[in-house]
Amino acid sequence: MDQKQIAKQMLEFNKSAFDNTFNAMTVLQDQSEKLVSRFMENAPWFPENGKKVINDWVAAYKKGRNEFKTAADDNYKKVTDYFAQSEKAEVTAKAKK
Repeated sequence: MDQKQIAKQMLEFNKSAFDNTFNAMTVLQDQSEKLVSRFMENAPWFPENGKKVINDWVAAYKKGRNEFKTAADDNYKKVTDYFAQSEKAEVTAKAKK
């Protein structure tokens, strides 16, 4: 089997594993957010400043999570595009022979 094909399959597997893990992490974080939100709603003794800090923290980790996912997706696309260009150049070189 061609080394490029093996590398491409490994990349696809890695991307699939990353997406599945990221989605599981997202679900876990969203559930944790809901739990904390319900706790804050039902705890009248919890100070408003504390609620604001937690809400800011939630917004920050969601923003960071989305930026991380975007960066990972962009880099996977760059590698995929590299393999596509490499295959295209290889096909062109074979056609010229």
